[in-house]
Amino acid sequence: MAGADMNTAPTTSVQHAAAAFALATPIRSVEPLGLGLINDTYLVTDAAGTQAVLQRINRRAFPKPERILENLRTLLAHIAARDTGTRTLQLPEIVQARDGQDWFIDADGSFWRTLTYITGSVTHERLTSAAQAGEVGYALGRFHALVQDLPTEHLHVTREGFHQTPLYFARFREALARAPAHNPSPALSFCFEFANARESIVGALEDAKRQGILALRIIHGDPKIDNVLFDGASDKAISLIDLDTVQPGLLHYDIGDCLRSACNTAGESPGQASDAQFDLDRCHALMTRYVAETRAFLTPSDIDYLPDAIRLIPFELGLRFLADHLNGNVYFKVKWPEQNLLRAETQFRLTASIEAKLPAIRTLITDAIARA
Repeated sequence: MAGADMNTAPTTSVQHAAAAFALATPIRSVEPLGLGLINDTYLVTDAAGTQAVLQRINRRAFPKPERILENLRTLLAHIAARDTGTRTLQLPEIVQARDGQDWFIDADGSFWRTLTYITGSVTHERLTSAAQAGEVGYALGRFHALVQDLPTEHLHVTREGFHQTPLYFARFREALARAPAHNPSPALSFCFEFANARESIVGALEDAKRQGILALRIIHGDPKIDNVLFDGASDKAISLIDLDTVQPGLLHYDIGDCLRSACNTAGESPGQASDAQFDLDRCHALMTRYVAETRAFLTPSDIDYLPDAIRLIPFELGLRFLADHLNGNVYFKVKWPEQNLLRAETQFRLTASIEAKLPAIRTLITDAIARA
């Protein structure tokens, strides 16, 4: 439902989809869940109090949604054989439909899947401490460590062109060329100038990948902080969810996206974009815990390109929000017409904050490596 409001009250079609999955007892309730901008997500509770997560997959974002479930089967089997320590990542399991499939397609052609709900977990829309950032770093690092020996050819690509910044820059330019002529607002003028002035950086990661400097590995694809589940009692990270974009990619995509989300003190949706600031203490805590899990397989080139990733990924997301705003909000869900513009400006202001702190970021990365 791209371009619509956040998850709305469950309809008859949602109730019908929920009933198609093999829960143990009859359904008691179906309620909207989370703040996702792509899929529609619901919390299903059965008569016994068991809960599960029902999602309608956005076919615009995922043209071949069955690949998501096939990847998840492979991922869960791989991690189950390796995550045997005292502290493990609890990944959601697939709840099969009553016909034995991993998904259900309704009469309207909507694609639905259901996953187990991780009880006792909470999410944080905004982090409040460096300790929480460290837990996020642990979760992402642990995930990367568990899948670093999973061959990339064993997983489908679920999102073609995902995190390829030159592609998003080209789409921004195309949207700008199609946009009707008008006097831009101050926010729009800032975004245009900011984006156009950084054309030279968009190829940093893709060029390194093409030249063989950086290698493809299995990545999460969307490790923002609300996809990290914390234990409600201890505030320790216990899970990474939203595994739709687990596929071959660069670790740098994940690291940049994770830091973008965790280290912005204003959160993902501040009241005004100028509040966006990159917090070095959170970055240091996150990278220290991340590197503690991944140092054994990070290459010197991986490390060299970390500052580029930390700068580039928020800029890339800003391009995506800006292009969607120019295209009429057809991809990301919005509550008002200018919301994607606010999101774009927020990411660009965050990028500017990162640029001003790049020397300090390089120093703290060096320190995190030394501690590992």
